[in-house]
Amino acid sequence: MRFGISTRLFLAILATSALTVLLVSGATRWNFERGFLGYLNELAVERMDTVLPRLTQAYAQHRDWAFLGEPSRPWYKLLRPGPDEPLPPGGLDEALPPDLTGALSRLGLLDDRQRWVAGYRSIDMTMQHRAVVVDGRTVGWLVLAPFQSVADGGDQRFAIGQWRTTLVAALVAVLLAGLIAWWVSHRLLAPVKQIAAATHQLTRGQHDVRVPVHGSDEVAQLGRDFNRMAQTLARNEEARRAFMADVSHELRTPLAVLRGELEALEDGIRPLNQAAVSSLQGEVRQLGKLVDDLYDLALSDVGALTYHMEPVDLVDLVGRTSTTHARSFETAGLQFTLKLPDSAAAVEADPARLQQLFDNLLSNSRLYTETPGQVTLALSAAPGSWQIEVQDSPPGLPIEQLAQLFERFFRGENSRNRATGGAGLGLAIARNIVAAHGGQIEARPSPLGGVSIRVKLPRLETAS
Repeated sequence: MRFGISTRLFLAILATSALTVLLVSGATRWNFERGFLGYLNELAVERMDTVLPRLTQAYAQHRDWAFLGEPSRPWYKLLRPGPDEPLPPGGLDEALPPDLTGALSRLGLLDDRQRWVAGYRSIDMTMQHRAVVVDGRTVGWLVLAPFQSVADGGDQRFAIGQWRTTLVAALVAVLLAGLIAWWVSHRLLAPVKQIAAATHQLTRGQHDVRVPVHGSDEVAQLGRDFNRMAQTLARNEEARRAFMADVSHELRTPLAVLRGELEALEDGIRPLNQAAVSSLQGEVRQLGKLVDDLYDLALSDVGALTYHMEPVDLVDLVGRTSTTHARSFETAGLQFTLKLPDSAAAVEADPARLQQLFDNLLSNSRLYTETPGQVTLALSAAPGSWQIEVQDSPPGLPIEQLAQLFERFFRGENSRNRATGGAGLGLAIARNIVAAHGGQIEARPSPLGGVSIRVKLPRLETAS
């Protein structure tokens, strides 16, 4: 039989409380009996001290102990004060201490040779004893047999009453502990059960499930973390579906064009000439670039994109990249401006990946900038880093869309769309490359009216 966590917690708290009560009760009883027996023996010693003067006086009167064997039972008379005996300053209470314990019945008398004379028989000189001295000579010994347990004394009923009281208190304590354990197990674990139930729903794909959160303790923090996790999973699921839809769309478009071109060639509608082959190669290149971008993006997402770090001069790299793109800007009817510092700009980087980064940034501006327009690439120094900024002219993007610019397959509405642009993967790849180099990338409105992409890469400190 398997118990739930509430039942197990309840039983654990109840068992711990019950064990604690039993240990405390046992220790209390043991300590009570030890202390109570000591108290009984102290009372008995006081009683013995009040009897000793009478024994001394009786021996001085009779000159031996033979009178104790008379039928009149003089031994028991000696244990109590006589009517003519003067009382001590404390009165009758001091002369006759309470004997509810039965201490008098445990007093015995030995003669000067330590032979039993009267009273309690099971006595010896190892017990509490007092010498009976007459005329400077020890004529006998008054011996007290100690109490070995509470049951030996007249106060057994008192001890039983104490034990019963302790038992009742223990039962009440266990009952209260059970009630508290039940309350704690249900009150404390109720939100945990809610989180467990919500987790089962989450595993079944219900990403909209949330748990109520109350308070600020660890359980409440767990609930908040669960809600954030569910929200993140919901966003990831939406992104996955959007990604699959975008990939399908991006792959379908060039494949549809290729299929149409091939069918036209097959039916003889279009002649097989250089123009037809060039058109087919263009669609294949676009499809190949999309596949390559998806592959690079997948590798960069999981950190598997290889990087070979070495000192790189950004002035030289940016200059060579700009030269490569200058002709394409001119062909697109765009004015391209390059601004470089006079001195070297050293960074620790993979030159091939930085080349890919700059290619993506410049290609993005060339594809989305309307003609006639202008694009500016500037390299400048910033505190602790080198800053590369690409600015273009209209069209721009609304402020709220700039933060989405680095998401995969994102393309702004209206003019910045697929009609003029690519698949929307270049800036997502650029973001991952910058992150792998310990840098930062951000998008903001351009002073030229379009979009400005700013990249910061850590400087490489060289020895002077």
